[in-house]
Amino acid sequence: MTLLVIIIALALIFDYINGFHDAANSIATIVSTKVLTPFQAVVWAAFFNFIAFFIFTDHAVANTIAKTVHKEFITMPLVLSGLVAAIFWNLLTWWYGIPSSSSHTLIGGFAGAAIAHAGFESIDPTSIYKTLIFIILAPIIGMLISVFITIVTIQRNFWLKIAIIVGLVAGSVLFIPFKKDFERWALLILGVIFVSTYLYNHWRGETAYRTANMYKKLQLVSSAIFSIGHGGNDAQKVMGIIMAALIAYDPNQFHLGEMPNWIPIACYSAIALGTMSGGWKIIKTMGTKITKVSPLEGVVAETAGAITLFTAANLGAPVSTTHTITGSIVGVGATRRLSAVRWGVTINLLWAWILTIPVSALVAALVYALFHFFIPGFN
Repeated sequence: MTLLVIIIALALIFDYINGFHDAANSIATIVSTKVLTPFQAVVWAAFFNFIAFFIFTDHAVANTIAKTVHKEFITMPLVLSGLVAAIFWNLLTWWYGIPSSSSHTLIGGFAGAAIAHAGFESIDPTSIYKTLIFIILAPIIGMLISVFITIVTIQRNFWLKIAIIVGLVAGSVLFIPFKKDFERWALLILGVIFVSTYLYNHWRGETAYRTANMYKKLQLVSSAIFSIGHGGNDAQKVMGIIMAALIAYDPNQFHLGEMPNWIPIACYSAIALGTMSGGWKIIKTMGTKITKVSPLEGVVAETAGAITLFTAANLGAPVSTTHTITGSIVGVGATRRLSAVRWGVTINLLWAWILTIPVSALVAALVYALFHFFIPGFN
């Protein structure tokens, strides 16, 4: 029982670290465009991180994480080793201001400890493949969506722009098979907000000053939606780890898909508190070093990132919010001109993404081996 309590405490600590490590994903653009002060931005993001608790109720991502290791191989020492490795890598990358993926750190740590414990047959290849595929897809999808939204937004023919937005929203609402009615209504409301704002700005006479103010206000909406997606995607990963530990502790009492209510409440609270703590080194990288972001581009990047996160959550894919928003920011920069993106910084980020899972797995395997060597009966 004591080990279970330690694992749950470490999982929530990781969730808290995830919050301040990934706070930059939610607020980097809104801080860099000076729409909100850093303090206002973290409070704003933290609030919507927790609101995700009421929206993402099917826990599809949590189930994917819990299935990373076949349940017959899961032990509490295995989960403990994975968490220790994930916390170590997260703190290390945070210290150096590297926006690596907390999600992939956790998956790598969980898988690495399992391999050290029982070999490669303990890993579920389907869950790993889904994660690896979305390492590539998430930033590309975010980038393509942001490029498309930018092109539509800067369209000079005002009524053509409105027609494209209305057509896309209407088509999506009518023909996409959303899993939850909330998502359909959320997309419809988002479309109404954007169209109404554009119409209001157009009818009172568009000027550069008024248009910039319009996008600053819209950034409050887009950052809120992205923060919901961030909370909904990332908190679920820790929920999956806690469920794996509970199943290992008592497989007769706890079952995958039957999650006690205290787990999501605790996880969403932890990530929200972590976001409140900030993460200014990474915010600087995300908000200024990749490309200079205007309020318009901030709206586009956050909206594109949010769409990607909500889509991935529906598919049960544990995507990285870091990868997603970075791809979206690169997309808005590249739309302006390719040279607007600092590709050297972007390539360094790519290396961090590629190394996160294998390094986390290696650290977890080493931690498991050290625990096994120094603690009698640790297996």
